[in-house]
Amino acid sequence: MDISRFLNDLLHELSQLDFIDNIDINFEIVILKGRIYCKRDSTLIEVYFNEQTGTEAFALISNGKRIWGIDFDNIRGWHEHPEGNPDDHKLVSAKDVAEIIKRLAEIYLLLNDNNGDNDH
Repeated sequence: MDISRFLNDLLHELSQLDFIDNIDINFEIVILKGRIYCKRDSTLIEVYFNEQTGTEAFALISNGKRIWGIDFDNIRGWHEHPEGNPDDHKLVSAKDVAEIIKRLAEIYLLLNDNNGDNDH
């Protein structure tokens, strides 16, 4: 996948979520780095994509700590950092951006429900 397709897919999926407040994306030729800020002040999504290596990384961060993540790299392949134990590496099948954002949204909403927030 090239960087423009990745960005297009990412923005399309994020546009479906009503809890996104602001998107900050930076490019370094074939690398995309992004921070997506959620309406809940202490929560954000970090995104990384490298067109040359195919590396993808998504992390849901709350209060400065990773809550959940999913990554692809050439060493470990696709792996998830599951909620409840985000330092763990659980091998998973390949995911596209739509599947990743859907799962991320589910975890974000659970996080808000557990904290009594209703900003979604």
